[in-house]
Amino acid sequence: MANTTWTRNHVLSLSDFTPDEYNTVLQTAASFSEVLSRRTKKVPTLQGQVVANLFFESSTRTRSSFELAAKRLSADTLNFAAATSSLTKGETILDTAKTYLAMGTDMMVIRHKESGVPSAIAQEMDRLGVKVGVLNAGDGQHEHPSQGLLDLFTICTLLNPQEPRLELLAGKKIAIVGDILHSRVARSNIWSLTASGAEVHLAAPPTLLPKLFADYGIGTGKLFLHWQIEPALQNADFVMTLRLQKERMTSHLLPSLREYHQLFGITRDRLQLCQPNVKVLHPGPVNRGVEISSDLMDDPDFSLISQQVTSGVAVRMALLYLMGSGKAGNSL
Repeated sequence: MANTTWTRNHVLSLSDFTPDEYNTVLQTAASFSEVLSRRTKKVPTLQGQVVANLFFESSTRTRSSFELAAKRLSADTLNFAAATSSLTKGETILDTAKTYLAMGTDMMVIRHKESGVPSAIAQEMDRLGVKVGVLNAGDGQHEHPSQGLLDLFTICTLLNPQEPRLELLAGKKIAIVGDILHSRVARSNIWSLTASGAEVHLAAPPTLLPKLFADYGIGTGKLFLHWQIEPALQNADFVMTLRLQKERMTSHLLPSLREYHQLFGITRDRLQLCQPNVKVLHPGPVNRGVEISSDLMDDPDFSLISQQVTSGVAVRMALLYLMGSGKAGNSL
C-alpha cells in the first residue's frame, strides 16, 4: 500500500492531480488487485461506511464497478435510479443529495449528463460542513476521472505488473482516436497521460476535434492534434479508440458511420503503422465495426478492453479507500 498521505476529500477532475497522487492511486490499486486475486475477495476496510451511487445518467460498467468496489471494501451501498426517483416529482438534485446525506452517506459517486453537477454537490457538502466525499463518475463533456485512472493503471500494469507508476509512460506514444469533442474520457486521459510524460496524439475528423484541445494537458508530456489518422498511429505504443456519442451530437457532424470507419476505424491493417507490440484500449460501450473492427476487439494479442474492465474495480476500490480511510479502519 502506498505511503503517501492522501488529502483529497473529493475526486472531481484529474486536471490538478499531482504525480504523487497518481502514483498513490496506482500503487493502492495494485494492492487491491492482489486482494481481488484471492479466494476471499472482501476486506473490512470500509465496514460501517455508506457509499451512495447517484447515477442520474445511464451506465453499466461504471455503476456496476463502483458498486462492486464498495462491496469488496465491506461498505454498505445505496443505488439511485433517476427514472424511479423523486426527481420525477420535482425534487432538485441538491435536495436528492441532501436526502442521502441525511441517511448517513459517507461518500457519493455522481454521474450526470450535465457538466459540473458533481462539483456543485461537492460544494454543497462543503458548505454544510460535512465530511462527505464526492467522486465524479462522469459529468457531461467535462471529465471522467476514474476512467482516466483505470486506463492509466491498465497501461502501467502491462509495463510493470509489480510496480505500476506514472513515469513508466515517459516517452511513450499514445494515440486517442474518435469522438474527442464529446468525450469526458478523452479529457481525463489527456490530463493523466501528459502528466506522465507521454506523447499524446489526438486524431478525429475536424468536426470532432476542435483546435481548443491544443490547450489541454499538463506536465512533461506533449500533445498533438491530427485530422487524419495515419500520423497519430505512426509508431504508436498504445491506441485508445473512443465511442461515437450519437446521443450527444446535436447536429450532423459525420457523413455516415460507414465513412467514419473507413477513415478512422481501428483495424489490423491500420495497426501495421504502430509499434509491433501495440495494444488497443476502448472505454466502452463499443460500437463494433465502427470505432474498431469486431475481430480486433476480441483478439487478446492486441485488445486490453477486458483488462480495462477488471482494472476498474481495483482502481475504484483504491479511490474509495483513499477517500474513506480517515473515517474507518483501513487494514487489508
